[in-house]
Amino acid sequence: MKIAIISINQPSYQSALTLASYLDEHEVDIYAKEKESSCLLYEKVDDIFKDAWNSYDAFICIMATGIVVRKIAPFLQNKAHDPAVLVMSIDLLKVMPLLSGHLGGANELGTLISKRIKGCINFVTTATDQMKVFAFDMFAKKYEMNIENLDKLAHISNRLINQKRVKVATYDAVYQSIENTKNLERISFDEVDENSVLISAFGKVEQLHLKPMVFLGIGCNRGTTCGEIEEAFTSFLQKHSLHKEQIKSIASYEAKKDEQGLLEFALKHQLEITFFNEKDINTLEGEFSPSQAQKFFNLKGVAEPSSILISIFKELVLPKEIYNKKITIAGAI
Repeated sequence: MKIAIISINQPSYQSALTLASYLDEHEVDIYAKEKESSCLLYEKVDDIFKDAWNSYDAFICIMATGIVVRKIAPFLQNKAHDPAVLVMSIDLLKVMPLLSGHLGGANELGTLISKRIKGCINFVTTATDQMKVFAFDMFAKKYEMNIENLDKLAHISNRLINQKRVKVATYDAVYQSIENTKNLERISFDEVDENSVLISAFGKVEQLHLKPMVFLGIGCNRGTTCGEIEEAFTSFLQKHSLHKEQIKSIASYEAKKDEQGLLEFALKHQLEITFFNEKDINTLEGEFSPSQAQKFFNLKGVAEPSSILISIFKELVLPKEIYNKKITIAGAI
């Protein structure tokens, strides 16, 4: 993380130096009112936030909470975009995540600090953490899911805090990855109502919607051009109403490592590509669509197994499709 530690006087500056030593894996800038070595000078706290609000992942303020609240107020946008803001006592024995506890990472940063500084207490105020109930926004962050209709999160979280049921429409592998399913009920995608959450790569709904990244497996005949693969890729996305930004990476069989068109396609679209060998593919459990790969390479398949192998939840959600009799594409999450 890129972190700004803001001190307001000489004692808090000394504390800032100490705190920075516990955060050496992060990029840390220290702000001070008086010129000190290795720090950034400022006249008013307002000036720091005005110039740097969008430049840091987190601000740690060693000063009164009231000052921080007043100074950050003009710059607040929403929980999806605001940086983490934490307040610390001068003795570094109390840290409070003040803003963006979940998506911004303030709670996690506070936990890190409290674990590293002996005797430090992390004062977390987010209700889901205090009540130890499932937090959909943290789940989305962990698995790099985009969140749509974020304004519905408070309603869903309050239901869990009040020990009311929340229905979750999602895939089996996703639901099985949820560690705390208390008061959660898995439902089918056509049962979604106002008290439900949808976790799916597809669709447009009014409810809280977590969209996992999609991983594509691609197979192609020898000599298939970049343009042909791109055309098939575009058709695949359009058919399933997917955006290019939802595609995390692609995969194929190791025999395609030197397939120039496939490599050019991955480079052009800045998609990381992984190649799997025969053992990787054939040891996968489950049935796959009939494939010419069985005949030519003695493989269970290329597109479907490759998409599963590279994915997070190992669940195929888009069976393979064939384009121009030479390209296959499948999608997993």
